[in-house]
Amino acid sequence: MAWHSVAKTSEVTDGEVIGVEVEGTPIAIYNLDGEYFATHNVCTHAFALLSDGYVDDGKVECPLHQGIFDIRSGKAEEGPVDEDLKTFTVKVEGDELFVQL
Repeated sequence: MAWHSVAKTSEVTDGEVIGVEVEGTPIAIYNLDGEYFATHNVCTHAFALLSDGYVDDGKVECPLHQGIFDIRSGKAEEGPVDEDLKTFTVKVEGDELFVQL
């Protein structure tokens, strides 16, 4: 598994999400109180980018059908979603964020 530089910490403000693509994989990067997390960026229910969704209390709400996922675990929590999101390990080096694929 390789580490990939995906963003600067300043690009992901607290409580926000951005979308990036790494080797053809769409990834959502989140900042929750200074901790960074990454999930697959496409909802498991229907094609919608979670980076266009709403982040609140450690969860992301899909902008299409309002399914809710836990950002830390990727767990599908509220319908219509019933399939968990793939998560990725994030590390911070200086002001650079890296994701492991």
